[in-house]
Amino acid sequence: MTGLLDSKDRAPDTEAVVFQRCTWCGTAMYHRVLCPVCRGSELRTERSEGMGTVRHATVVHRNTPGARNVSLIEMAEGFVLRGRVMGPLIGIHSGDRVRLSTVKDPVRGEPVFQLVDEPYRAWT
Repeated sequence: MTGLLDSKDRAPDTEAVVFQRCTWCGTAMYHRVLCPVCRGSELRTERSEGMGTVRHATVVHRNTPGARNVSLIEMAEGFVLRGRVMGPLIGIHSGDRVRLSTVKDPVRGEPVFQLVDEPYRAWT
């Protein structure tokens, strides 16, 4: 299984999320051993561009000193991963566009994203 950081062919100060793509059916996936569509085991590792869309966002209050955001992010390459979106908890909604900020949060070890466009919501 591949790691989160891919150190080949890039500067040491930049981070990227790596994912797998099935060589048989072309399905993109995140941290899998077998393709969820065709069950193929021939997976090649690719580097994500880091752009995505929030599919689901929730606020978690348990096992943490303060409330935190947990979101499912659909990346432009077609795979979905769990991460945290920086910003006001009430201002993060499904459909918001995000950009990868850092691959590994020092506390939780999950990817951290930031909003691309500040949403304008007059009544929320």
